[in-house]
Amino acid sequence: MRARVPASTSNLGPGFDVLGLALNLYVEVSVKDAEEFVLTSEGEGRELLCDESHLAAKVVREVRGHSNVAIHVNSEIPLGRGLGSSAALVAAAAAAAGANDPLGVAAAFDGHAENAAASVLGGLVAATMVDGRPVARRLPFDEELAFVVLVPEHELATKRARGVLPEQVPFGDAVFNLGRMGLLLAGLADRTALTAAAGCDRLHQAPRAGLYPEAEELMSALRTAGAVVACWSGAGPSILGICTSSIVADRVEEAGVDALKRVGIAGSALQLRPDVEGIIIRQS
Repeated sequence: MRARVPASTSNLGPGFDVLGLALNLYVEVSVKDAEEFVLTSEGEGRELLCDESHLAAKVVREVRGHSNVAIHVNSEIPLGRGLGSSAALVAAAAAAAGANDPLGVAAAFDGHAENAAASVLGGLVAATMVDGRPVARRLPFDEELAFVVLVPEHELATKRARGVLPEQVPFGDAVFNLGRMGLLLAGLADRTALTAAAGCDRLHQAPRAGLYPEAEELMSALRTAGAVVACWSGAGPSILGICTSSIVADRVEEAGVDALKRVGIAGSALQLRPDVEGIIIRQS
């Protein structure tokens, strides 16, 4: 069995741990029965140990109940950059191993649901855990929107990024984010309604700023170049710009390259489109 799954960006500013959007970078995993365990890898993450400690191997063993398999992983999704690489890999590995519920497996491994839901369902999703199970729904989405992602060469582990978040937030900040998320959902459904205020956040980006002090300047550069919203992609360190057209995104991408150089961060700017198909499963 072979499964292809898209990358995802999550949070989108105010939608912390709720909103996810699938993007057109992919990981593909194939799983075949074998006399003994074999894992091969190419693309992003190929430098990882190809043994039974590999995340794909753990997932397949969980689904199949044994490790007598040959697994191949081919990924375009940078690791540890806030693009849902682990959730996508788990969903692809689970589906290729024959899981009935790849989303459930991926959410269990990832600990939260929005990245996995976006990768499995495609498009824009709202997702959360209800009674220990992921519940996700696709949301209206304007497919003319375009996205620019600034991807630094350095990683930022999600565990570390979550570790700096406060255990409690002021009531006013919670209300602030709910209001901005409402504006964001309206703007993502109709790009003519998208406003800069829709990307504002008080829950997670400011506490993480110390881990990535260049983030604010990079976001400012994207907004100045024409992105209506600029925010962290997931837990970072990638930065996301939301643009109302691919023509605007061309300018934003160019400005993003210049901004990375200006702040002294090695990395690249990618212009990406939404993936609306989600997981695709084929017989090998």
